[in-house]
Amino acid sequence: MIKHIPILNLLHSGRPMRRRVITLFVIVGSVVIVALFTRLSTSSLLEQIQKTGQLVVVTRNSATTYYQGPDGATGFEYDMLSLFAKQLGVNLELRTPDNFANVLPMIAGGSADLGAAGITITEKRKQMVHFGPSYITNTQQLIFRSGANKRPHNIGDTVGKKLHIIGGTSHEESLQQLKQTYTDLAWQAINDSDTEELMRQVDKEQIDFTIADSNDVKVNRRFMPELRVAFDLTDPEQVAWAFKKSDDTSLLDAATAFFTEIEKNGQLIQLIERHFGHIKRFDYVDKRTFLRHIENRLPLYELSFKQAAQATGFDWRLLAAVGYQESHWDPNATSPTGVRGLMMLTQATAASVKVKDRLDPRQAIFGGAKYLKQQKNRIAERIQDPDRTWMALASYNVGFGHLEDARILAQKQGKNPDTWVDVKSTLPLLTKKKYHSQTKYGYARGYEPVHYVSNIRDYYQVLVWYSERDQEKTPDSPPEIELREPSAL
Repeated sequence: MIKHIPILNLLHSGRPMRRRVITLFVIVGSVVIVALFTRLSTSSLLEQIQKTGQLVVVTRNSATTYYQGPDGATGFEYDMLSLFAKQLGVNLELRTPDNFANVLPMIAGGSADLGAAGITITEKRKQMVHFGPSYITNTQQLIFRSGANKRPHNIGDTVGKKLHIIGGTSHEESLQQLKQTYTDLAWQAINDSDTEELMRQVDKEQIDFTIADSNDVKVNRRFMPELRVAFDLTDPEQVAWAFKKSDDTSLLDAATAFFTEIEKNGQLIQLIERHFGHIKRFDYVDKRTFLRHIENRLPLYELSFKQAAQATGFDWRLLAAVGYQESHWDPNATSPTGVRGLMMLTQATAASVKVKDRLDPRQAIFGGAKYLKQQKNRIAERIQDPDRTWMALASYNVGFGHLEDARILAQKQGKNPDTWVDVKSTLPLLTKKKYHSQTKYGYARGYEPVHYVSNIRDYYQVLVWYSERDQEKTPDSPPEIELREPSAL
C-alpha cells in the first residue's frame, strides 16, 4: 500500500526528513525532465526534418541521378528531390558515398533521411529498407562492343570472358541467381567505379561485357555508338526511393503523397521526358545534310553571323559552325531540357546576355556569340589561339567550372593545362569516380565537350572552304569531313 505524505508535513519534520524531501524533489524533477525529453524525442522524423530545415539524402554522382551541369546542379533524381524538399519547406543536403554498396547501409543506419540513387526494388533489399512508390522502371541489360565480341545469346556465352559489374548492385544479385543454372558463370565486382566507366571500358575493349540499367544505356550510348545491347537479363524492374525501416513512416508517407501529386499534375512525366526522352543514338557527321544546309539554310542567317562576329571578334564561320552543331540552323529548335533557338540557349544564359526571344534567330546568334565571348574572356590570356577558342567552346558546352577541373587534372598528370590537346584528354576523366571525386565541380559528361569541339572544327573547316572557293588556290571539291570514332577524338 502506498502511503500519501503531504509535502508540507515533510518540510516541518527533522533533518532526516528534509533529506528525504530533497531526494523527493530530485526524483520529481528527474521525472519531469525525462517526460519532457520523451515528449521531444517522440517528434516524428518529418517534424524533426522540418525543425532542422534540412533533408539529408544519399545519392550517386552520375548522369542519371545527380551531377553539376553548365547551369548548376541537375539530374533526374536531383530535380525530383529539389521539388520534394521545396514542398517540405526545407533545404536539400546531398551525400554521395564512394561506393554504391554503401548506399543502402547508410540509409539503414540512419546516416541519411532517404536514398535516391536509381535504386531497384528487390526482395533482398526489402529486408533492409522500406521503399516508396516506384516512379520509373529499369531493365538490366548485357552490354558488348560491336566487332569486338560476337553477340551473346545468353549469359552462358560470357563464360571465359571478362565480365565486370558494379558491386552491391541488383546486377550482382541477378548474376548470383543465374549462377545456379550456369555454374561456370564468373564475374568481377568492382566497387570503386560506376556503370558509365565500365561501359567505357567495354567500348575501349578493356573488358568484354558489363551489365547496365536501360536508362544508363540510353544516356551513354550517344557517346559510345559501337556499344550494343546483347539481351535483357530481367523484365522491367521498379525503381524507388529507400527509407530506413522504422515504425515512424512520416517521411515515407510524405514522399508517397508527393509522388501521387507529381504523377497527377504531370510533373513526373515532364521530368522523365526531360532526362530520358528523345535520347537518340549518337550520329557521326552527316556530310551530305550539312552541305545541303549550307546551300539552303545558311544564306538566311549569314549576315547575322557576320555582324555578330564583327561585334565579338570571332570568325563568322566559327559562329556559324557553332550554330549548326547546336541546331542545324533551325531557329525553332527546342530540346527536352528546355534550351531553345538557333544557338540553343538556356533561359539563364539568354537572360545573362539580354536575349528576350530565344526563337528570334538574330537575337539568338548575337546572344550565342556574346556568351561564347564571355567564356573566352574567362580563360587565361596566356593561352594562345586556337587552344583558347577550343576551350571557350568546351566551356560553352559543359560549363567553365568543369573545364577548369579538367585543366587541373591535366596539370596533376604532368600535362600542359594550356593546350587543348591535353585538356581534351582529361575532360573524359570527369566521368570517372576516381578522378571527379578529386574535383571541385564533380561529375560531368566529359566526352560530350570533346565531341562538341571536334564537330565544330569539322564544320568550320568546310565553311572556310565554301567561303573561299572563288579564290584561285581553292581546291575543286570541299575537304572531307573526318568521320572519327569517339574513342579516337
